[in-house]
Amino acid sequence: MKGLKFILTGILFGIVMSKSEAISWYRIQEMFRFQSFHMYGIIGTAVVLGVIAVYFIKKYKMRDYQGNPITFTPKEKSVPRYLFGGIIFGLGWALVGACPGPLFVNLGYAYWPILIAIFGGLVGTYMYGVLKDRLPH
Repeated sequence: MKGLKFILTGILFGIVMSKSEAISWYRIQEMFRFQSFHMYGIIGTAVVLGVIAVYFIKKYKMRDYQGNPITFTPKEKSVPRYLFGGIIFGLGWALVGACPGPLFVNLGYAYWPILIAIFGGLVGTYMYGVLKDRLPH
């Protein structure tokens, strides 16, 4: 029963993604073709909510579910690595028609071909773990 809140949060996330049409391949293609503001509005709302959440986490010195303090450590700024990573992420997003969160929502809707994208994401994550020490950071 300890993990119930995480399961309920995931279900809520899936409902929000579905009802906002953020899992729609057509909506994502519209965004990448600059034909609709819909997805930009969703992403912008998520960014604003993220900023507000981080503000409250810092202000009230919140802790994670295990009681550890949540800390934010500044990272070295490197424009080329962010551009390169963003391009790879964006290309994958445009080609698949979904970013990582909606992949699983689509699976919940029984869109079985999305298993190919999930498999690719898992392989890519595994390969990053294998090659991480050899990559420039």
